[in-house]
Amino acid sequence: MSVRIKICGVIHADDAAAAVDVGADLVGLNFVPGSPRCLSLADAEAIASRIGNQAERVAVFRNARWDEIERVTRRIDLERIQFHGDESEDDVELVDLPVIKAVRGADREAAEAYPGALLLLDHPTEGGGQGKSWNWSEAEDLIAEGYDIMIAGGLTPDNVGEVLESVGDVLPWGVDVATGVEGDAHRKDRARMEAFVAAVRQAQGATERIEEPG
Repeated sequence: MSVRIKICGVIHADDAAAAVDVGADLVGLNFVPGSPRCLSLADAEAIASRIGNQAERVAVFRNARWDEIERVTRRIDLERIQFHGDESEDDVELVDLPVIKAVRGADREAAEAYPGALLLLDHPTEGGGQGKSWNWSEAEDLIAEGYDIMIAGGLTPDNVGEVLESVGDVLPWGVDVATGVEGDAHRKDRARMEAFVAAVRQAQGATERIEEPG
């Protein structure tokens, strides 16, 4: 199974098209007030329409009211919802779509609290969207135990290969990048996205060759 690649915080339809073109599997649409990547509904609709069915569209919320979540899900075709705040297990279970739940670092207690969610492991103290690196190798045990894990926090084209090597013989479900593939004004840079995807696939190929018998 390929390591899925999520390009998060896309703010322009052209950037979304470029992300899909270079091989992104998921595109994150940010609805967190105060974030420099927070989208209006009109912009989000344009991005989602441009992506079509070429990649999964993921709406990102943090401690949002349910009426706000419903306002978005009524207007935009989505494959997943991502919760990046203090949402409870009950909150997660209320959502009809598959959920990505962000947690701080490789927090075992948090992992056990959201058994039905795909877990996004971000920086233990800085949280999401800051581009801060952390000791990603701490995710190794959770991955080996069968948790579906996305690794995030400070990933770039230059380090993502090492990150995948650091988590052991079992690859994570996916990786998530935002600031690491950006240029000016939070626009995604096609060359950096392409390099990121290439680095992930190269690391994945190396792991798969090691696992081959003989």
